[in-house]
Amino acid sequence: MSGGTALMVLEDGRVFRGAPFGAEGETLGEAVFCTAMTGYQETLTDPSYHRQIVVATAPQIGNTGWNDEDDESQRIWVAGYAVRDPARRASNWRATTTLRDELDRQRVVGIAGIDTRALVRHLRTRGSMKAGIFSGPAADAPVDELLSRVTGQSAMLGADLAGEVSTDDLYTIEPVGERRFTVVAVDLGIKTNTPRMFAERGMRVHVVPSDVTFDRIRELNPDGVFLSNGPGDPATQDGAVELTENVLSAGVPLFGICFGNQILGRALGLRTYKMKFGHRGINVPVVDHTTGRISITAQNHGFALEGEAGQRFDTPFGTAEVSHTCANDGTVEGVRLVDGRAFSVQYHPEAAAGPHDAAYLFDRFAGLMEGA
Repeated sequence: MSGGTALMVLEDGRVFRGAPFGAEGETLGEAVFCTAMTGYQETLTDPSYHRQIVVATAPQIGNTGWNDEDDESQRIWVAGYAVRDPARRASNWRATTTLRDELDRQRVVGIAGIDTRALVRHLRTRGSMKAGIFSGPAADAPVDELLSRVTGQSAMLGADLAGEVSTDDLYTIEPVGERRFTVVAVDLGIKTNTPRMFAERGMRVHVVPSDVTFDRIRELNPDGVFLSNGPGDPATQDGAVELTENVLSAGVPLFGICFGNQILGRALGLRTYKMKFGHRGINVPVVDHTTGRISITAQNHGFALEGEAGQRFDTPFGTAEVSHTCANDGTVEGVRLVDGRAFSVQYHPEAAAGPHDAAYLFDRFAGLMEGA
């Protein structure tokens, strides 16, 4: 590990001391933990992690280095990275550099050599909280001063972040083979693999900014509309909710994942809340109450919809229901209109690092557009 000292300071005053990992300096964000054993490159480049300091529960990170193929966006989005035992060297035929060097190149401040087990147990008990990582000259300040910087940052509750990670301009991903459908994907923080999954099924994908108007969507004449994942508090997304209501009123087939699930849920009249520590990992079991099927899923969310398994409720667009829940804690993991023309899930069926149990949902969306 690099020389010198790094500090991770939590808003409740808990301090973890380690060594700098990646860039040296100061970073602030919400401390969250991810239980995935693999896929750290996909995690770090996921826009949904914007303004979050990710703690890896896997003890050794960086073994496979960093490559030019697995990024889920154009950059690393995490605010910081905390690991126990960084690999001394990369060992993978696709690696083009090391994780440490990539963090340094993109100026991402991290910390290594801390007791991540103790940190994760603390976050599970107290909940996700404001935090900061300080290294180099930034770590020389008194702890009280560092704590003041940590507590002074904006909270994730009420944070409107989708516009900060969304594309500025429309771009198009062409289908593999013959075009079957045209989809407009609203970029609230979309991951690279999502348009790829659509393209593999013969869909041309127009990726549009988060502030797109319904009139602009109509000009693109899509067979379906997709709401992507993304960061921040879904309660701030009144514009996206209104857009979704317009899509539902027009009868256009709609599919959403993660943040998109919360947006659809809000459009159907459900409320959202901030979870204690959220779901972040790639082994979360979800029950599809329509089929009874259980999928092992990849997830990354700190907010959720209110509701219970099998709950049915009236909306301006017809009867809706809670279609999926988490087998671990009962959290709402999916909603749909009973007539089938709109559905969403809280997890990531496009998960590039796996698992792929839920990839069939892209085929379900294709079938919905075909029927329409």
